[in-house]
Amino acid sequence: MFWIFCYFLLTLDGYLQKLSWCKYFVKATLVNPTMSLSYQYRKYLVKNLVIYFSHIAQEGNEPGDELTVTYRELLQRVCQFANVLKSQGVKKGDRVSIYMPMVVELVVAMLACVRIGAVHSIVFAGFSAESLCERIMDSQCSLLITAGGFQAKNIVPWNPEVDLCWHTLVRGASDECEPEWCDSEDPLFILYTSGSTGKPKGVLHTVSGYMLYTATTFKLVFDHQPDDVYWCTADIGWITGHSYITYGPLANGATSVLFEGLPTYPDVSRMWEIVDKYHVTSFYTAPTAIRLLMKYGREPVQKYKRESLKILGTVGEPINPEAWHWYYTVVGEKRCPIVDTFWQTETVLQEVQHLSSFLQTLPFFGVVPAILNESGEELEGPSEGYLVFKQPWPGVMRTVYGNQQRFETTYFKKFPGYYVTGDGCRRDEDGYYWITGRIDDMLNVSGHLLSTAEVESALMEHKSVSEAAVVGRPHPVKGESLYCFVTLTDGVTYNRTLEAELKKQVREKIGAIATPDYIQNAPGLPKTRSGKIMRRVLRKIACDERDLGDISTLADSSVVEHEMCHYVSVYVIVSTLE
Repeated sequence: MFWIFCYFLLTLDGYLQKLSWCKYFVKATLVNPTMSLSYQYRKYLVKNLVIYFSHIAQEGNEPGDELTVTYRELLQRVCQFANVLKSQGVKKGDRVSIYMPMVVELVVAMLACVRIGAVHSIVFAGFSAESLCERIMDSQCSLLITAGGFQAKNIVPWNPEVDLCWHTLVRGASDECEPEWCDSEDPLFILYTSGSTGKPKGVLHTVSGYMLYTATTFKLVFDHQPDDVYWCTADIGWITGHSYITYGPLANGATSVLFEGLPTYPDVSRMWEIVDKYHVTSFYTAPTAIRLLMKYGREPVQKYKRESLKILGTVGEPINPEAWHWYYTVVGEKRCPIVDTFWQTETVLQEVQHLSSFLQTLPFFGVVPAILNESGEELEGPSEGYLVFKQPWPGVMRTVYGNQQRFETTYFKKFPGYYVTGDGCRRDEDGYYWITGRIDDMLNVSGHLLSTAEVESALMEHKSVSEAAVVGRPHPVKGESLYCFVTLTDGVTYNRTLEAELKKQVREKIGAIATPDYIQNAPGLPKTRSGKIMRRVLRKIACDERDLGDISTLADSSVVEHEMCHYVSVYVIVSTLE
């Protein structure tokens, strides 16, 4: 309660009138964040007379490939590897790059950095070597921690001049390492945004604010209790994994699941098998994953009981009503509330919905949102516009690493005095906030502002559509027209009748102004390895641009080739109809 009281005090810190930004617990010297491992271990040792009360269960890609690590064992492994880092000359303030799959060693590596005051920079393991190199160079990392091979058994060539073996170095290393004391505003980690447009930004988070905020939000948003088992399906290479796989759960002594595999391997019921196996009570995943599994129907879900589930969560993107309803009724059987969260790499969790209703969102305490129009004027009551924030909170980023000017320009220049999220938002008559998606995903059709997410949801209400993406295409009269990509459910054939039904569906759900001008059958949508649809690529395809730019972050580039091949025939059909 002491820390929550401090949190309340510190979030009443005034408005964003100065670009010097914010600081918390100024001049305070803090216990190292990894001390939470020691605290939780000792707490449960006394309380339960056993040390195995809280643990991390690692579930590999193959069923049966599993590992359980207790808090005591984790602390020992962290201290061992911290001593290894020190033996290699890593010291407080040094940057260390980590490029690893979802294994316990990844958690050990990041906490070992924190133990000695080094700053970790984790790069999602699905990124290319070029992307990794760019991030290493920008953050000036002195050491890279990575895996020696891949799931496909291809081994990385060994270079004895620069390569060292983890297991060799750890063997014989002491499992005791005194933690480095930290200043409240010492850097904790650097995490780069995806870089799908322009140079990646190195988002810098600091020790006190970030740790306080992730610990508090995890506890209160998920209503975490000592007997709960928590599972977040994200990758630690993204901010969700940093905050709600590693730091938030560990700070609360949570028993959690770390999953290395795919949700559809070896079959599409894998996730529900894991839920039953570990008696998961809190399940946190992305709408993309929900839509993927929804495509296969109820049967794979209902093969397992899922009786342990108490709370379901979504993160990463707005969830459409159809996916929400399926998640609530099929997965949760109408008994589990859905925690729908909105936040960014830069901010940690800001807004949360914790009700059995769709997408009604209120700000977490200490967060003061506002909605602005294009002129930067605050809108009152029911309104729609730019989502901004009026004052800082502990979990917000401190700067873009090595580029303060970019930080100020990106987040404060458009509307001085406000933090600009880049997202659109609608506030209803009851004061709830509805996230409408990125502002650049808003389309201006004949002077009417349309949300791509809204059109996509309307398309997906049709029983034949499993996924949809909408982008704008220049129109000589309307300014922009709607170009829709749809992925159909198994066994459905695309034809003129279905196209007419889809247009009618959107027209009836939103209005004639939102009627799609073009609909293209897309067996798959171009997505990054984190599961986000790459709309930049779809816009280029819709505009018949052959140069798609950098598509190295796509999980499957063949999807783009298929879309390009189908574009010409679609355009000819539509032109004939017009």
